[in-house]
Amino acid sequence: MTSAHFDEGMALKRKVLGDDYVDRAWSEAQNDDFAMAMQEVMTEAGWGTVWKRPGIDIKARLMMNLAMLTALNRPHELAIHLRGAIRNGFTREEIREILIHTGPYCGWPATLDAVRVARRVFAETETGGKAG
Repeated sequence: MTSAHFDEGMALKRKVLGDDYVDRAWSEAQNDDFAMAMQEVMTEAGWGTVWKRPGIDIKARLMMNLAMLTALNRPHELAIHLRGAIRNGFTREEIREILIHTGPYCGWPATLDAVRVARRVFAETETGGKAG
């Protein structure tokens, strides 16, 4: 698949999540039409259209993702976007404050689960682990 939105989306996805993650996701979807269709649509529509919109920067979008993924209790996606946040300059303190802020709005159980995921991601990041 190729279009301007797809190409821009792929470049932004790589900037936010890193080449290793993107290459692994594409590799895993190569022989699976079901998964590949999802990768293509997410890259073009999600990353190439929504993430590329003007008005808010990548940092604000990542902050929203961390809060929304906490609220939805989606630990796998939260870990991916935590890695993206760290990759794009977020400090542990900023991530901690985002998660604390979710507590009263998303519920403390969801926030505590997010803290567990964040602690795991911090440990992997500090030791050079690459779970995805």
